[in-house]
Amino acid sequence: MTGGDGAPEGDARRAYLAEHLDAVRSRLADACRAAGRGVDEVILLPVTKFFPASDVAILRDLGCREFGESREQDAAPKVIALRESAGDDVRWHMIGHVQRNKARAVARWAHEVHSVDSLRLVDALQRGVERARGDGERTDDLAVYVQVSLDGDTHRGGVDRAELDPVADAVAQASGLRLAGLMAVPPLESDADAAFADLAGLHQRLLRSYPTATGLSAGMTGDLEEAVRHGSTCVRVGTAILGPRPVTSP
Repeated sequence: MTGGDGAPEGDARRAYLAEHLDAVRSRLADACRAAGRGVDEVILLPVTKFFPASDVAILRDLGCREFGESREQDAAPKVIALRESAGDDVRWHMIGHVQRNKARAVARWAHEVHSVDSLRLVDALQRGVERARGDGERTDDLAVYVQVSLDGDTHRGGVDRAELDPVADAVAQASGLRLAGLMAVPPLESDADAAFADLAGLHQRLLRSYPTATGLSAGMTGDLEEAVRHGSTCVRVGTAILGPRPVTSP
């Protein structure tokens, strides 16, 4: 099996990941410095969707402890594999769309969910956490980011800004869930700086009602600098660290 860039597994893959992880860490440090922020204020979240558990294990050895996944059926086996080989010191973030019928399964392994955009999903995740607790599979609350659509095209994910307050209120009141903050992806062909400025304004509005919802999940490979400038606390980076998707991915 080959890595995401076609390089063989093993030492060559480790070298590739180390080099690219260092480059992204340097970019993030530069972005934080330019924004007058400390690098410890922003989580670097490698997005390991489509990549094998062996890549996660390498990145863990290189100091990463938080990882993003987007499909429950792919993430769950990695969680089990890493738990068996490395224990419970890795935190998992669900960053992709969560189907309500997958909410119970996601609640068993995810520490944080970045893509909550409906009242029905809030209810499904709450029930999933309650079930996981009843089965002894988790004791902590599930941290939840409300995903907001900045252009109103909710087909791409995210709640319309007019519905942001009701969804955030539902998360804050749900048993077993913790309102962590907001997440957004800039609209297609938009100016990232303007989009993240808009998101920052929405976040400030949320903080007036929920001052502990300080998380702002924003920024990816192509726009992490703009996101950090506008207050992102978590940048989700896949390609710049892991390379193109493996040729075997769907």
